[in-house]
Order: sequence, then structure tokens, then C-alpha cells
Amino acid sequence: MAVQWLRSVVFTIIMYLWMAVMGILFSPYALLSRNGALHACKIYARSVIWMAGWMIGLKGQVRGPVPTGEVVIAAKHQSFFDIMLIFVAVPRAKFIMKRELLWTPFIGLYAKRLGCIPVDRGKKGAAVAKMVKDVASEFSEPGQLVIYPQGTRVAPDVYKKYKVGTAILYKGLNYPCVPAATNVGVFWPRSGILRKPGLATVEFLPTIAPGVGRDAFMAQLEDAIETRSNDLMREVGFLP
Repeated sequence: MAVQWLRSVVFTIIMYLWMAVMGILFSPYALLSRNGALHACKIYARSVIWMAGWMIGLKGQVRGPVPTGEVVIAAKHQSFFDIMLIFVAVPRAKFIMKRELLWTPFIGLYAKRLGCIPVDRGKKGAAVAKMVKDVASEFSEPGQLVIYPQGTRVAPDVYKKYKVGTAILYKGLNYPCVPAATNVGVFWPRSGILRKPGLATVEFLPTIAPGVGRDAFMAQLEDAIETRSNDLMREVGFLP
């Protein structure tokens, strides 16, 4: 365990140092072109996944049909690693993100250039209304909108209620919704340094077509994501 903890520390330091190096090197390209920002972030995400494999023994895989058109991806969120797996898998991900991240070095710049949508989580109803308006404006360019229905990272053994903002976006955009389950948090927790070796999975689930009512949509979404995430966690020996 001590060796794995040390490997985790070294990996974490290198991961963030590499973020700084990439952020600086690609910033002129990112400022000039959205495609530049996209390419830089793809390279970084692939690098993190590759480094995790040989430095801490954590590999990642994506299952299920990868969404490529204009869709809402409603994803289980357990750690930074599931973000990387989704971002590498889909062609052009745009994330609903908390507004504070805009002031994070490098992340803020690239998030803006990718077309990510910042949300003020403290304003609730006003935040949802603004989010819908911002998303409608941003979707002048194609992409896959990734939202986390629980609003934050959630540990594998914790239940957190799903927020209605996902249903509002789903209805307002009239796009299909692709749920995504994961077991990433078993290996890479939402907090702390220790990362465990293993095979972390993100799985895209059957699409929910447009037109489902709000209550039925939320029930279907939560059941699909939670059931399959629990199954994935059991596959690797975790009993939720």
C-alpha cells in the first residue's frame, strides 16, 4: 500500500505539471482556434490515461455505442478520470461545469474555448434558466453536451439525489439523452491521493429519445445510471 501511495503521489504531481506545460505550449493555438483548444485537451486527456496505466496500474475502457451526434450525455461522475475517458471517447464534448472552475489556471481558458457552460450552483432556479439560455447559444456549433445529473462527484457508496436541470435541458434542446454509468470511483476516489490499480469503465447506455415527460425521464435516467454503475462496481469487487 505504501508503494502504491507513493506511485499515486508521483503520478498526481506529474499530471498537474503536465497540465501546466500543455496549457502554456498550446495557449496561442487555443486562443486562435477552438479546434486548437480541442486538440490540446484531447492530447492531455490521452496522456493522463496513458500515464495512469503504467504509473499506477489504472487502465480505462469505454463500453457501449459512443454518441457522436448532437446529444445530451447524462453521466455518473465519481472522479477526474471519468471526465478524461468521456472526453477522449466522444468527438466534441462540452461540459456543464461549476463557474468557479473558470478561474482555475489553464482549465478556465480551455473550458471557455471548448464551449463549456459555467453554472452558478448557488442560485438554483436562476442558474438553470441561464444555463438553458447559454446552452442554446453555444449549440450554434455541433457537439456532445455532458452534464452530471447529481451536480458533483459522488463516492461509490454514497447516494445523492438527481437534479432536475438535466430534464430541463433535455426538454429545451429536444435532443436524445445518452446516460453514462461508471465504476471509476472505486479506483480513483473523489478526494485523497491514493489511486488503485485495476480496470475503470465508463459505459454509454441505451439512448432516451426526445419527448419523455419530466418525471418519467428523471426516473428512467436515475434507474439506468445507478443500476448499471452498481453492476460495474460489483464487477470489480466493490459492493455498493
